[in-house]
Amino acid sequence: MSRKPGRGNRWGLAIVGLVLTLLGGSALARGLGAFPQNWAASRTTIVDANVAGFFTRTSPWIWWLVALAGLILAVLGVRWLLAQWRREPRGTLVLDETPTGVTDVSARAMARAVAADVASGPSVLDADARMTGSRQDPEVRLRLVADESAPLNELSRHLVRVALPNMRDALDRDHVPAVARVSLEPSPSPQRAVR
Repeated sequence: MSRKPGRGNRWGLAIVGLVLTLLGGSALARGLGAFPQNWAASRTTIVDANVAGFFTRTSPWIWWLVALAGLILAVLGVRWLLAQWRREPRGTLVLDETPTGVTDVSARAMARAVAADVASGPSVLDADARMTGSRQDPEVRLRLVADESAPLNELSRHLVRVALPNMRDALDRDHVPAVARVSLEPSPSPQRAVR
């Protein structure tokens, strides 16, 4: 069971794209006369007397609903943009800096290694890691999906005794701040053989 961090993002974009495609396709079909003429005549305007009458009868509260919907869409759009900005991978992390040169490692590669180390733990169904902070003082953000039926102390023990010490050793640091966000899900059932 592999969960990519951008899965929700892709689903959201796919749904918005599908809705816009359906709306555009139906407007094009109506303009070309593909619908029955007694239902949606191609030569009539979309905003006819019935639509204008609806907005006149329900005014002014309908405009408050339109404004609220616009505000909600704006907030969701800004939140999506901020989420994209936060996911930008950091370039490199400095392991050692001397007068003769700098030893560094790719932040993305380090994040993948940390995620793989965490995912190898007991009861972990999926893991994702992201390196944040500065090049000299990195931090790690973990997102885990764990089996809801497994004891959480096993997961905690693996993080504290194995995964995080391995990361600190790789970065040659005594202290690396880490934040773990754990989601609990049922363990996937074994697939049945199809005959």
